[in-house]
Amino acid sequence: QVQLVESGGGLVQAGNSLSLSCAASGRTITMAWFRQAPGKEREFVAVMWSGSRTYYADSVKDRFTISTDNAKNSVYLQMNSLKPEDTALYYCAAGSRFYYPDYYAPRSYEYWGQGTQVTVSS
Repeated sequence: QVQLVESGGGLVQAGNSLSLSCAASGRTITMAWFRQAPGKEREFVAVMWSGSRTYYADSVKDRFTISTDNAKNSVYLQMNSLKPEDTALYYCAAGSRFYYPDYYAPRSYEYWGQGTQVTVSS
C-alpha cells in the first residue's frame, strides 16, 4: 500500500503562481494530479509516466507543469497564470501501471492523497 501526502496549496491571486508537492511512501510507475471543484466531478489535470512522458488537460496546457523526483518518490505541479476557475481541491494520484488512453480517468489510479486546497481570487 502506497500512501500519498500533498502539500503546497493555498490562496493566490489570479495571474500568480503556486507549486504543489506530493510525496509517496513507495515507488510507483505513474503519478498524476486531479482536481475537484465544489459540485463538480473529479477531473484530470496532468500525468507523468515512467518519469518522462506527460499528458495535460487542455484547460491547463501551457500553464501547468508536472515533474517528478524518482529518488524522492515525489511528484510536483507548477501552476502558472492561475485563474479563478482553477480553484479546487487538488489530489495526487499514483498507480503501478499506465493506462492509455484512460490515463484521464480516476479509476486508472490505485492510490490517492487526501487533497490540498487551491483557491484563486479574481
